Amino acid sequence: MICISQTICAIPCVLKARDLGLLALRLAVGGAVLAHGAQKLFGWFGGAGLERTGATFARLGFRPGKLNAIAAGLGEAGGGALLAVGLGTPGASAAVAGTMIVASSMHVDSGFFNSKGGFEYPAVLGLSAAALALTGPGTISLDHVLGHRLNRSWMRNLALAAAAPLAFAVIARRRRTVAGIPAAQPDPGAPLRAGAETR
Repeated sequence: MICISQTICAIPCVLKARDLGLLALRLAVGGAVLAHGAQKLFGWFGGAGLERTGATFARLGFRPGKLNAIAAGLGEAGGGALLAVGLGTPGASAAVAGTMIVASSMHVDSGFFNSKGGFEYPAVLGLSAAALALTGPGTISLDHVLGHRLNRSWMRNLALAAAAPLAFAVIARRRRTVAGIPAAQPDPGAPLRAGAETR
């Protein structure tokens, strides 16, 4: 056990190896998810940006595409950022977990392994986020500095209980949308083929 300080903002604080592990996990998971959200919302890190992501979402059956892209981007960027700094950990973890459930559903048909386009990567991120809600963020977190006002057990239970049903509702709605799209319907987001008329 390593003791850095007796108190932080009048809150007893003893730093343990467990807290360092939780910090590393929060930074890794939160940082990765934050980066993906920034790709969707702002086009950073080589991402598509909101307009192109929205068009892709609409093509995949998440309609309206732009609204769903905003929701996914905020779930990733906002949830990832809060998770990384350990603030509002129950809600942040639930936002990431719920978003990753939906992301995983898009890869299920390709199997498990990420190398084959499977759901391995989003599943690991989502389960890691859910685990952080259960363990708590540790003492190296803003939740700890604030006396865990935004990290109560009832908040954790409520957030995790809501995340999965909401995610499955989004998945079900997308499947109904896809089932109702005629196979021959043109893709409104696709560029015109060479020689096609433009009016």
